[in-house]
Amino acid sequence: MTISALLDALAIDPRRVAVEHNLVVLKRDGYASTHVHERDEIEIVNFVGGG
Repeated sequence: MTISALLDALAIDPRRVAVEHNLVVLKRDGYASTHVHERDEIEIVNFVGGG
């Protein structure tokens, strides 16, 4: 499964999050080519606007 597929399965809009894969922050254009494997660490941070 790729990061793009993971975000899709979780119903997360990739435009509104930052993703870290094994301690490396990914660029959005790398989501489709980055594969998730067993024991990988994924952190998804959601951007929240405010004022």
